[in-house]
Amino acid sequence: VAMLTMDLAAAILERGAVRLEPFEEHHRAGLAAVADAEPEIFRHIPFPVAAKGYGAWFDFLRADQAAGRSIPHAVFWNGRVVGQSCYLNIRPREAGVEIGSTWYARAAQGGVVNPSCKLLLIGHAFGCGAERVELKTDALNEHSRGAMLKMGAVYEGEHRKHMRRADGSLRDTAWFSVVRDEWPAMKAGLEKRLAALG
Repeated sequence: VAMLTMDLAAAILERGAVRLEPFEEHHRAGLAAVADAEPEIFRHIPFPVAAKGYGAWFDFLRADQAAGRSIPHAVFWNGRVVGQSCYLNIRPREAGVEIGSTWYARAAQGGVVNPSCKLLLIGHAFGCGAERVELKTDALNEHSRGAMLKMGAVYEGEHRKHMRRADGSLRDTAWFSVVRDEWPAMKAGLEKRLAALG
C-alpha cells in the first residue's frame, strides 16, 4: 500500500483583512509590544510569558521553527499585528499536525480573526496532505473549548496531568480534532460565520 505523507510548507496565508506570516526576526518587536500590553491573555498558556517575557517564547518558537518541528505565524488584522498561531508537532509520516500556541489581543477576539485563521491554517494543512489536524487546550479554559466546538472540531477527551502550567501545576488537557473527510462541512460553517460577521 502506497503511503502518502504530508508536506506542510510555510506560506503567507491571507483572507480579507486577516494575514498570517511565518515568523521572521522582524516580527519580534510588534508581537512583544502586543503581548507586554496585555499579560492577562496568557493565563492558560503553558509558557511562562509573565515570568520570562514574550521574547523568550519567541526565541523558543524560532528554534522549533528552525528544527522543522513547528511553523509559527504572526497574525495581522487590518495591517496591524494582533497575535500568533502556530503549526506544532508536525508529523509528515502520520500526515498530522497540531494548531496551537495561539493568542490574540483583546481587540481581535470574538470577531473575524480566529475563524479566519482557522479557515486558513486548517485549509492549508489539508491542502498540503494532512489527514488530521488537532487542537488542544487547558481543560479549565472554557472559552477556548467553546471556540473549538463552535467551529466544528470533534472533542476527543482529556489527557490527565498532561502538561505543566506556567505556575508549575499540572493541567489536564482537552483534545479536539478535525479529519480530512470532516473538513468540507467545517469549512462551510466557518465561511458562513465569516459571511455573517461581514
